[in-house]
Amino acid sequence: MNNFKKLVSVSLAALLLVACGNNTAQTPTSSDAPEATAEAQSGEVKNQIIYGSTTELSGDLGNAWWTNNASDKTLRDLIDDYDVIVSNQGGQFVENESVVESIESEENADGTKTFTVKIKEGLKYNNGDPITAADYVAYALVQYSPVVKEDGGKVATDTVVGAAAYQAGETKELSGVRLLDDMTYSITISADYVPYYFEETYASLRPIALKQYSSSSLTVKDDGNGAYLDGGELTKEEVDASRFIYKDRISAGPYQLVDFDQAALTATVKINPNYAGNFEGVKPSVETIIIKKANQETMMDELKTGSIDFLSALTDGAQVNVALDMEENGGFKTVNYERNGYGKLMFQCDFGPTQFKEVRHAIAYLLDRNEFANQFCQGYGSVVDGPYGLAMWMYQESKEELGEKLNSYAYSVDSAIATLEEGGWTLNEKGEAYESGIRYKEVTAEEAGDYKHNVTLADGRILMPLIIEWSSSEGNSVSELLAVMLANGDQTKQAGVQINQNVMTFDDLLNYMYRDASQGEQYGVKTYGMYNLATNFTAAYDQSYSFVTATSNPEYYEQGYNTNFTDDELLDKLSMDMVYGVEAGDDEAYRKVWVDFIDEWNDYLPEVPLYSNIYYDAMNDKINDLECNSLFDFQKAVVYASVE
Repeated sequence: MNNFKKLVSVSLAALLLVACGNNTAQTPTSSDAPEATAEAQSGEVKNQIIYGSTTELSGDLGNAWWTNNASDKTLRDLIDDYDVIVSNQGGQFVENESVVESIESEENADGTKTFTVKIKEGLKYNNGDPITAADYVAYALVQYSPVVKEDGGKVATDTVVGAAAYQAGETKELSGVRLLDDMTYSITISADYVPYYFEETYASLRPIALKQYSSSSLTVKDDGNGAYLDGGELTKEEVDASRFIYKDRISAGPYQLVDFDQAALTATVKINPNYAGNFEGVKPSVETIIIKKANQETMMDELKTGSIDFLSALTDGAQVNVALDMEENGGFKTVNYERNGYGKLMFQCDFGPTQFKEVRHAIAYLLDRNEFANQFCQGYGSVVDGPYGLAMWMYQESKEELGEKLNSYAYSVDSAIATLEEGGWTLNEKGEAYESGIRYKEVTAEEAGDYKHNVTLADGRILMPLIIEWSSSEGNSVSELLAVMLANGDQTKQAGVQINQNVMTFDDLLNYMYRDASQGEQYGVKTYGMYNLATNFTAAYDQSYSFVTATSNPEYYEQGYNTNFTDDELLDKLSMDMVYGVEAGDDEAYRKVWVDFIDEWNDYLPEVPLYSNIYYDAMNDKINDLECNSLFDFQKAVVYASVE
């Protein structure tokens, strides 16, 4: 590779202080799509893009009410569109000009706020059925329905007037959502959630076809007390089945699903001829997109041979270097941009050793995060100290302040040991003073719970060993490096900590993380205290409900909105105040609360941040005008692209 080019890349990474890592944990490879093999062998350039994803498709197309696997989201966004409010290339929220005739807002005397939306006429689903305001209202009626909650969907009801009563089955009408005429609907927001920093998003719904959610002849009606479903009832079984409908799936995006291979876990979409255009009126020209699993170990070779055309968000430094070499040699190109997310070690904080803050702090001290970033990123990244990405404007404007406030958890075995001793991890397995081996702590019966490694002594004392069960996805280079640098490290043994790595598919990891017993009883059991994966944020950095506690909101806590299962009341309050205590447009007020939130998070430490990074997209140079960024990803950018 050209040394000057490499130097510029490394210098850019250093200047931006970006870190690197995988967008999601990795899972096993799947078979190449037949179209890819034919193209590679014949040399023919088809009007298609084969998108290689490092996350395996699960096939859940259910509006992210249940799960939000990165590849599933890519597929959903390609086939579902027509949201009233969308984010543009710069992450600003704008009206979708292809679907919106007008939006009006009104503050009501009781403190509530009503948004009235008029939809353009002439919109159609991919099957030719017309789209009206009733289809938008149908989205809310299904989303807030009791059966979605019964089926394990996570849909908060607090913001929309009447949504809680409707979800509880207390009323057939959703009083805060009105169908005013064929092309007009309104949404009224509870006074408790006005103001809201991202207020414009309150007006936004997207259309759904009711026939895909029920075999009954359901229609949307409104007699003046709110919208409701007429002509039958939704059932849990049919709503759940709607998540996995692939054949003749009704959608309203730039593409339509034409094939989902459940064995190979690949999806093929083609242009939706009825698509009216995106928020700027742009329609796609790339005829076919195939989403397939990209295996970490072979995906760069697959890009070279043509069995993959596009790799999104490369983060492994070795892979970035290969991509840059390929670009220099010709036939390929790269695009790079800062990440709006971070990789992490995630803790679940309600059982086992990871329920104790001192243990979470000790794990952070025991991992040399700077060296981890250096080894993994090879000069393309560095460490972050909170739940943010280095592309965020809040971070960019708060670097100095965060540097003064946050604990960087600099690598130190002595600090880890001192922290554990302060937390009471001072015993051996007999309840005597600790000298070597695994540390133990005397715990109450409540703290002990059902953790499988607990020891009960003859005198009745319960001891918890410092053994952490770690859920790690297979085929993941981040997991492999964590095993070497943390789980199996001499410093970890020296500190008296044992970390057991449990390798599994990424789908299994998510099921355990979400404690989704609907996918198997074993997933509902508290099993793993630590996971490694990553998070990317949307244009709306809204962490409300992510840190609700069993005290502040027991219903949402039990439903799993807080996947870390934290109990920090201040963290919960700040996450709410950050968005619901700030007027739309007051960026400085939002930034100040955001800094306080990051500061509290950094102390409670529900996760150990590992990296943010410069993403590199690598692609065959037959692809033109495909320019993604952290807030405008592949599924949004591809409508502007073309294939030579």
